[in-house]
Parts: sequence; C-alpha cells; structure tokens
Amino acid sequence: MSDDFIFTSESVTTGHPDKLCDQVSDAIVDHFLSQDPNAGINAECAMASGVLFISAHYASRGGLAIPDVARSVIRSVGYPREVFDADACTIMTSFMDHTEEQYHELNLSALDDDALGRITAKDQVTVFGYACDQTEALMPLPVAIAHALVRRLDDPDLNAELPYLLPDAKVQVGVEYRGGRPVRVHSVALETSQREDHGPGADRLQSDLIHGVITPVLAEQSVAPDADTHYFINPEGPVIGGGPAVHSGLTGRKTGIDTYGEYARHSGAALSGKDPMRIDRVGAYVARYAAKNAVAAGLAGECEVQLSYSIGSAGPVSLRVRTFGTASIEDDEIADRLRATFDFRIGAIVRDLRLRHLSAEHPEGFYRRLAAYGHMGRTDLDVPWERTDRASQLN
Repeated sequence: MSDDFIFTSESVTTGHPDKLCDQVSDAIVDHFLSQDPNAGINAECAMASGVLFISAHYASRGGLAIPDVARSVIRSVGYPREVFDADACTIMTSFMDHTEEQYHELNLSALDDDALGRITAKDQVTVFGYACDQTEALMPLPVAIAHALVRRLDDPDLNAELPYLLPDAKVQVGVEYRGGRPVRVHSVALETSQREDHGPGADRLQSDLIHGVITPVLAEQSVAPDADTHYFINPEGPVIGGGPAVHSGLTGRKTGIDTYGEYARHSGAALSGKDPMRIDRVGAYVARYAAKNAVAAGLAGECEVQLSYSIGSAGPVSLRVRTFGTASIEDDEIADRLRATFDFRIGAIVRDLRLRHLSAEHPEGFYRRLAAYGHMGRTDLDVPWERTDRASQLN
C-alpha cells in the first residue's frame, strides 16, 4: 500500500442537528448521574423542524426533568426563535422506568477482585482505541484540525463579528501525507448556515470565513497550507436558516467525528446517551487510554487496540494490538504489557476512570461537553482516558 495519500476528516458545530441530539442525550446522562451515580440510563433523540423526540430507559433514584434538560441544551446553542425555538418547540417523549427491577446500588471502589469479576458486560461489542504521534494530543491531524475549525465557528467572539451566521455548520479537512507523515493541508471545505435577512454575498462570505476562521486556525497547526491548498466555502450556494428546519438530527450518527475522523477504526456504536456501565461506550474509552499510553511510552508511533466483549464476560475475550510497522517491539509484546498494566474488566474501567462520578463533579456537565468536538483527544477537559499516567509502566 502507498504511504502517499490525501485523507479527509469532518467535524460539525454544536448547532448541527445530529450533534444537538448527541448533546441532549448526554445532558440527560449527566442529569441522572449528577443526582445518583448508580443510575442506569439510555437516552436517544431525534429532531426535525420544531420537534424533538426523546426516548429514555432508566433505573434511578433521582428526579426526572428530561424535557427541561433538553430545552436548556437547545437554548444554549443559540438559534434565534424563528429558526428553532427552545421554549416553544414540541418535545415528544417515551420513557420507561426500570428502577423497580433493574436498579442496583454498587460501590465499585469497595469491591474485591472476585466481586469485580462478577460484573459482566450486558452487550456484545468490538471496540477500537487509537493513537498516533501526528499531534501533541496523539490524534490524527485531519480530525484535529476539523475540530479546531468548528470550535472557532462556535466562538462567541466570532459570532459577534459575523452576526449573520447561525450555529449549524460543518467542516471537512484534507491533509496530504508523504511516506505516511502529514506534510501539508490539501483542502478545507466549510459550509455554514446564515440568517435570511443578514446574508452576505458569496465573495464576502468567503473572505470573512477564510480570514476569520480558516487562516487563524491553520496558523496554529503543525503543517501549513500553501499556494495550492483548495478552499470551498458553501460551494453549493447559501444555506438559509439551517438547523433542524433544513435537515433532521439523530443521536449517534456522527461516530467518526466522535472518535478518529475515520482515520482509524471504531465500533460504529453510538457513544452518547449511555451510562458508564455500557461497555460499548466505556470500552472505547479504555481502548483509547491504552493506545495513547503505548504511543506516549515510545513503544510505537501509531497504535490500534482492539477489545472484543461478549455478553456475560467481565473482560474482553480478545485483545489485539496493531502498530502498522511503527513499533520498537513486537505487537504481541505490547499487548502483553497492556494486559499487565490495564484492567479491561467493565467494573474496573468504571472504577479506575471514576466514570460514574464525573457528572456530579462538573456542574456544567461532563458527558454533554464530550458530545461536541469529539470524545477523544480532548485537551480542554480533564478527561481520564486522555491521561498518559500509565506510560512509564509500559517500558
């Protein structure tokens, strides 16, 4: 296979309907866990013009204020009322209370090793964690740049400078690789929505976004654009209104954005809307944790960790490491060191990363903040699976 290629990754702003559904779903997770760390919750949303549908299955001793949580999230994104009204939109719900038969108080920190081994996965899944040395956060460069661009689009200062923009936008970044290493920014495609009565012409829009968004973000990257870099700003014409009035949203539809920008494999299972006892969510986190520490330890320049779980198993039935020819030792040896360093059983993952307690410790929301700009590579948050505190143990 050629090591010379162009790879593209995308990201979307907080007002994109899919990401808005992810944020509502994870805000509901925060809502339950902040009251009751033993809560079990699975929440999904669908959104269209003027309507939000929420499905939630839960087992909790906490209070229930899901529609209020949803309206608060929608309000914070900043749509004007004529585009999507957080207070007047219709919220349809389907709630199932499983507290009577499924609620269990479980102090994971107090359990001995045998007891932890009796906590088993309730789902079957294969998850992947990935890390590489392309960025300081050990993430692939295309998705890192894409996230930086949408963060800039969501910046309140930019919204004050360009008041005609609406919160719904998406970005795609192409990076050229030679010999497997990123060398230049090949292209940036950016599509934004705008107010009907404040929209500038195409030339003004392109100038505003290149100078106000693209240029300052690319100036901070490890590789640069050049005279041949392509820029595509709303290439199909203006998007008036945007948001749920233009296209619908659904929880879990942006898993590539949530993980590695499709540069590496991921399970395809939604990360948002699930409590920490869901192995398809926390398994992806611990796999990233392991892969990142392997790269941080200098064992490889690129590392993928695969974990396969079966229903009824406490830990993975399979652990596989691939380093794509970048390792200083054999892949099997890295896998053995990861097994000796990390406890991949579901109860141990939740205990060691303190995943049930993070919502209460972050009043502004912990899981909800992961639902935009990716769950991996988050240097703006103290995310436990992004730490490299196990690297020294792997050498």
